[in-house]
Amino acid sequence: MVDVNLLKWIHIISSTVLFGTGLGTAFHGLASNLRGDLRAIVVGNRNVVLADWLFTTPAVIVQPVTGVALALEEGWPLTSNWILASVALYIFVGACWLPVVWLQIRMARIAEACLETGAPLPPEYKRYFRWWFALGWPAFLAMLVIFWLMVAKPQF
Repeated sequence: MVDVNLLKWIHIISSTVLFGTGLGTAFHGLASNLRGDLRAIVVGNRNVVLADWLFTTPAVIVQPVTGVALALEEGWPLTSNWILASVALYIFVGACWLPVVWLQIRMARIAEACLETGAPLPPEYKRYFRWWFALGWPAFLAMLVIFWLMVAKPQF
């Protein structure tokens, strides 16, 4: 038997880390890119990629593990509509996040190469940045809905 309060605490902390890191890296990445200073862009991109490896990735793994364990411990059927909706949205968020990770890494490499050579950022970088920004919004909104589902546990 697992301590349900400990599971809840870990689940809440990891969701906070996941959501908070997402907001923080989005702000940091956006602010450094809008500044237009290539050195700031390089540092911003490095920090965004690093934060995803250090914080987001472990939280992405912990969330489903603790979520399933909580459902089983609390006796909630894994086929409950609110759980299925949460899982579907979580998969959707992941489908947005995985390309974002790739984009962040590419953007960081391109910006670093430009800084080393003195070249301006190419159109490819700007296209990647637009996709990075655009993919963040649906993931952010889906996370808000997941939070609501976790709290309200609606019966629909």
